[in-house]
Amino acid sequence: MAQTQDNSALFAAISKAADQYPKPEGVTFSYGTAGFRTLGSRLPSVILRVGLLAVLRSQRLNGSTIGVMVTASHNPEPDNGVKLVDPAGEMLEQSWEAHATKLANCATTADLIAAYESIATALRINVNAPASVVYARDTRPSGPELIKALETGLAAYGSQIKVSDIGITTTPVLHYVVKATNDKTGLYGTPTIEGYYVKLATAFQTLVGNRGPLAPLYVDCANGVGAIALADFQKHIGELLPLKAINTDLDKAGALNYQCGADFVKTKQQLPPSVAAAGYLSAPKTHACSFDGDADRIVYYYLRDGKHFRLLDGDKIAVLAALFIGDLIARAGLTDKIKLGVVQTAYANGSSTKFINHRNIPVTCTPTGVKHLHHAALRYDIGVYFEANGHGTVLFSDEVLETLKNAEPESPDQKNAIKNLIALSEVINQAVGDALSDLLLVEVVLAHRGYGAEEWDESYEDLPNRLVKVEVPDRSIFLTTDAERKLTSPAGLQALIDEAVSKVELGRSFVRPSGTEDCVRVYAEAASSSAAEGLAITVSDLVKEGAAKVAAEKAGTVA
Repeated sequence: MAQTQDNSALFAAISKAADQYPKPEGVTFSYGTAGFRTLGSRLPSVILRVGLLAVLRSQRLNGSTIGVMVTASHNPEPDNGVKLVDPAGEMLEQSWEAHATKLANCATTADLIAAYESIATALRINVNAPASVVYARDTRPSGPELIKALETGLAAYGSQIKVSDIGITTTPVLHYVVKATNDKTGLYGTPTIEGYYVKLATAFQTLVGNRGPLAPLYVDCANGVGAIALADFQKHIGELLPLKAINTDLDKAGALNYQCGADFVKTKQQLPPSVAAAGYLSAPKTHACSFDGDADRIVYYYLRDGKHFRLLDGDKIAVLAALFIGDLIARAGLTDKIKLGVVQTAYANGSSTKFINHRNIPVTCTPTGVKHLHHAALRYDIGVYFEANGHGTVLFSDEVLETLKNAEPESPDQKNAIKNLIALSEVINQAVGDALSDLLLVEVVLAHRGYGAEEWDESYEDLPNRLVKVEVPDRSIFLTTDAERKLTSPAGLQALIDEAVSKVELGRSFVRPSGTEDCVRVYAEAASSSAAEGLAITVSDLVKEGAAKVAAEKAGTVA
């Protein structure tokens, strides 16, 4: 065990590496929903320490490969971040987030070694055991320096660990590679970037069948790594689905996520200026979508009557996918054997939840964050989970896949439905939300339905809603319960929000601290746009007043 072996040589090597990247003073790091995320210039010490934790995690899991992704997703270009990926391609086990935070905040190298040894001892980890780590980064300018810090930490282990750099790629690709590497059956796919493209392309071609070629699709790549993935993937499907990439400038300083990308479209509820100026959507029956900076989110949109912007976000994608899968299950004659469910967060539009419930598909609400949705989706045989921001996927249980492969269809229609369900499990990234994979899912469903964006949009009408970002002195004072739909702190604030909501027709509003930025997010929806806007303003003002009151109390200026 760690405490009984002579680890002096290893700890000396780790100390030498860590000395090159001291923790910046006056900064406290916290491993949250998206890992660590802040200005890239603050992160070198954190990245090195995350590398050390990845090794410990691998050793704890008998040498399973652990992933390290350096990205800040939809954040502005100066930001960066890092997160760990567990063996099945899922987010880091929640109990380990505290270990990550502990290592990241050690003030000195001596403190770091003590904390590292403490974790190893408590978890009975042999720090001299073999380990395996695979890592990647997105296109951010701070990426190379942060990868250098990661590699410095990993190099301290010498030949004891296996290290693989898969270079610049999307976050979903890294998750796929981790899952495929650890799949000892070899059935999930080849654990390479190329293997990812082949897997998706093969399943997509099966699902499209004789319905292709499909209409061209405009894709806003947010001037991020999704542009690389889209171009490479196009080579594998040819003209079966012509992908027209927009916002692909990877070299222009400040371009990443600037006035483009999924987060811009979702929060602003408008076309990216570059898309509007080019007039791509002025032609009838055209639609477009936007990735975020690391290509794990996607939202769709079109212009109704060639003029009016219409957003098709994660809620719309979840409904589209769930109804299609439900129909396939029924056609396959497996309704009694397969339990389908949808997982949402409080950000889901109330109309989407009501619509799904009316189709007798159960809906679970969880706190924001993929780790929460993913775990809840696993409780279903087939779990569709999407956040309204466009991050989501569909999980097929091993038991369902076994059921599908062993099914004995009694008609050609049943046989075809089963074939399509199996192909859907292949085209959908089973590890994590994936913009490219979800794009293929949407285009397949639209092709099977014979829908354009407008027919898809007509399934239900979103309640008007607003999402507002409110900067506060200390976001940590905002504590929530009931899947983040109610505040427990600051005291009394929830009652004031409830009062404001009660005065608005079909009103709903909640407040939660951001997991990635120093702010609080206010969501409001109502029967009309003006009412939603007014409710968002009212609640935002209440948040500011509540935060100011707590700050004053802490300063001793309020009795």
